Amino acid sequence: MSEKAELQGVSKLLVDFGPMLVFFGAYQVMKRAYGMADTQATVWATGIFMVAVAISMVFAYVRIRRIPAMLWFTAALVGIFGGLTIWLQDDTFIKMKPTILYALFGAILFFGLWRGTNYLKLLLGKAFEGLSDEGWNGLTRRWAIFFVAMAVLNEVIWRSFSTDIWFHFKTWGDVALTFVFALAMSPYMMKHGVKWE
Repeated sequence: MSEKAELQGVSKLLVDFGPMLVFFGAYQVMKRAYGMADTQATVWATGIFMVAVAISMVFAYVRIRRIPAMLWFTAALVGIFGGLTIWLQDDTFIKMKPTILYALFGAILFFGLWRGTNYLKLLLGKAFEGLSDEGWNGLTRRWAIFFVAMAVLNEVIWRSFSTDIWFHFKTWGDVALTFVFALAMSPYMMKHGVKWE
């Protein structure tokens, strides 16, 4: 059986981050150029975000002749929470989407460890060859805790701060924290067998 094609380089960046940047940009334009209130600007930006996610799915299919499972999952959550946001004209739902997403990631990883199946290893095993089973279990536990912490942090930010601050966190802070955490895991992975080329 041949390996599935994967998005790489600029294509992967466009699919992974393009819709979020469009969401952020649309909110800024609606608020600043059109003078919309926070909720109204978020509702409009959510509709544009949903279109951007759909375009990223089409783009992925054109590039690799399939839509990655993670993109399907993200699109489903955006569709559900974005649809509720637009239908009810309430930005609470789109603000809760990252909480649900991160909580699900954490729960899935913890559930896999409890079952004795390391889902992170199944997903990323080829990327980190040499990592011992003990290393995989520790790495998975750490990522599960990180995802739960990110779910809590998203809740605190959207409930305690302005919509502007939430948008900035979701677009920039979220990505930066994930990147820093991933880098911080490098010494742990090297200790447990990963050799960087």
